[in-house]
Amino acid sequence: MTLVYITDQIYLHGGIERVLANKVNYFVNELNYEVHIITTEQKNNIPCYEIDSKVILHDLAINYNRNKSYFNPLNLIKVPKHYLSLKRKIKAIKPNVIVVCNFAFDFYFIPFVYPEIAKIKEFHSSRHFFHQKRLENKSLFTNFFNKINDYIESKYHCLVLLTTDEKKYYKSNNLLVIPNSIDKHLGKIANTGNSKKVISAGRIAPVKGFEKLINAWSLVAQKHPDWVLDIYGFGEKEYIKSLENLISSLNINDKIVLCGSTNNINEKMLDSAIYVMTSETECFPMVLLEAMSNGLPIVSFDCPNGPRNIFTNNVDGILVEQNNIKAFANAIINLIEAPEKRIFFGKNGHNSIEKFNTNKIMNCWRNLFIDVSSFKFKDYS
Repeated sequence: MTLVYITDQIYLHGGIERVLANKVNYFVNELNYEVHIITTEQKNNIPCYEIDSKVILHDLAINYNRNKSYFNPLNLIKVPKHYLSLKRKIKAIKPNVIVVCNFAFDFYFIPFVYPEIAKIKEFHSSRHFFHQKRLENKSLFTNFFNKINDYIESKYHCLVLLTTDEKKYYKSNNLLVIPNSIDKHLGKIANTGNSKKVISAGRIAPVKGFEKLINAWSLVAQKHPDWVLDIYGFGEKEYIKSLENLISSLNINDKIVLCGSTNNINEKMLDSAIYVMTSETECFPMVLLEAMSNGLPIVSFDCPNGPRNIFTNNVDGILVEQNNIKAFANAIINLIEAPEKRIFFGKNGHNSIEKFNTNKIMNCWRNLFIDVSSFKFKDYS
């Protein structure tokens, strides 16, 4: 079996990059597949997560300007080169299956390149807000664009979603749900009963809601000034600056640390007591699985379709009403003041992620690759 994965880059820390690295390493080592990753803007950077040397990397060096819309003229003029370069590369590789990970121009033309090759589109984010906007915006242009989008999706042999909740947002009948995978850490787990650190991690962008987390922490710090919040991740400079200004305005500079990105997030989690998340939207946040594998209890906003599919409220964490900052702060305070509950939730979470066992999840992918490469069409809905 020869696979091609297509994405924009694999040098920036993120959920897609982490999941992709885990998958390709498994496929080349456990299933002996030939696996290629084709990027459009790797820019000579090394992958941010370890990728086995048996995985073959290709970069087309299209280098779209990501500060502008894909439909900006400066990006549109690069589309022909992108199309022709990708088509030549696929012809040379001759894969059985192509998997599209990101959402760029290649999403639109891949279904029509080499029809004898099976194509899969992975979706890594929730369509909740997109669906809401689609219902609200009835303009002719928007309806036309949405119909094109639906048509393109129907031309993939399979669309892979992360949760069953997401299926209602799609018009196609070529849907399959395969969650992300993770294995339990069999060695150390976090010393949640003794640590006085709370941790959060992710791309530093408005969608992650870190300003809400900072406002909530200002309330926590009033009751527990000896506790510290560490936030890990890279991101948008202007947004980071606004977070720094917010921290200063709340006079909690010594209570919150913006730590930047790290390659050792597991070690940081092991040194923490609670994991927290205040995202506006998530689909299947890998970082929650990582926190649970390290034995951390979770406090998270109940954002659409994400956290509730990973952990259970009052069993291995606390789900808080979306955007309720005071309730979020109280949930953290509740766990700070109940170390036995932190330990209980952490152990439950560590055990519950067995349902996302790597061998189990990768076997789903293996079966899908066999089906689509044999052009055994199914109604996956």
